[in-house]
Amino acid sequence: MNRYARQILLPQVGDAGQERLARSRVVVIGCGALGTVAADYLARAGVGHLTIVDRDIVEETNLQRQTLFTTTDVLAGTPKAVAAAERLTAVNPRIVVVPFVADVHQDNVESIIGVDENRADVIVDGTDNAETRYLVNDACVKHGVPWIYGAAVGVEGRAMAIDSPRTPCLRCIFPEAPLPGDMQTCDTAGVLGPAAGVVASLQAAAALRLMVGDGAVNELVTINAWTMRLRNISTTDARRADCPTCNQRRFDFLNATSSATSVLCGRDSVQVRLSERRLDLAQIGTQLAKVGTAERTPYLLRFVPRDPDSFRLTLFADGRAIVHGVTDPGRARSFVAKWISA
Repeated sequence: MNRYARQILLPQVGDAGQERLARSRVVVIGCGALGTVAADYLARAGVGHLTIVDRDIVEETNLQRQTLFTTTDVLAGTPKAVAAAERLTAVNPRIVVVPFVADVHQDNVESIIGVDENRADVIVDGTDNAETRYLVNDACVKHGVPWIYGAAVGVEGRAMAIDSPRTPCLRCIFPEAPLPGDMQTCDTAGVLGPAAGVVASLQAAAALRLMVGDGAVNELVTINAWTMRLRNISTTDARRADCPTCNQRRFDFLNATSSATSVLCGRDSVQVRLSERRLDLAQIGTQLAKVGTAERTPYLLRFVPRDPDSFRLTLFADGRAIVHGVTDPGRARSFVAKWISA
């Protein structure tokens, strides 16, 4: 029996829609509570090419809500993008799943979205911070790529398809990015796994709708999973004539100077970008082994100094370091500078 038989029965899909899915390319940016669920549904639906982008490794606290990962991934310190790609390939070996272990920033977001024949048909937002979402909005509006916004904190969440200029863009709905501390995060409010799952399911459905050719619905959907309430807010007339992004074509976040540090949601950790060039993890590991424990895998290097009062460090080949046990960016940068010359 055809793997997609029950989906092809849907009048919204049919044989033609299934063929369109098989030719489609989707990039999932962020593979956490939203990204894992959305990517899982898209892979099972037969989307022909999935790229999974994430900067982080699997940790035990992820397992409560990030459905593609296992305890084995935690023990191995596997990057989320790699673990997700392995799981999705096992789920559906007929599609192509490409992991990309990287931080998304101003210098690489356009290449991640792709150009010409490699351009994504849809971007799915699985990020955990507003800065990256506004950056993705800039890049997608600039290049005419639809994307599916999603967010979930506590027991609540929201989702919206953005296909500018046919719909409002993110800055039409939320003109200003929230300042640090303005919004609750999973660190401060926690997150209910099913709440994230509902939002991600809506994102996957919106992405499938776009790929089969039905277009985006002009709705912002908000949910409260605890009270089982769902609300649809029409965005039909929400496109703003003074929107700096989709009407004035001013891409403030894309053209901004890339931030060198970012506090990671859900962890006492800070990411520090050391270089735009790839790091030689073998060479760095040899040096760090003289002053502590340096453990290298095919994807990263873990370092624990002999000094018991120091933080822990994870280095990635793409030029990033994550400092564990700290939330202050200044202290994180100082710690990295103490051990790494870059």
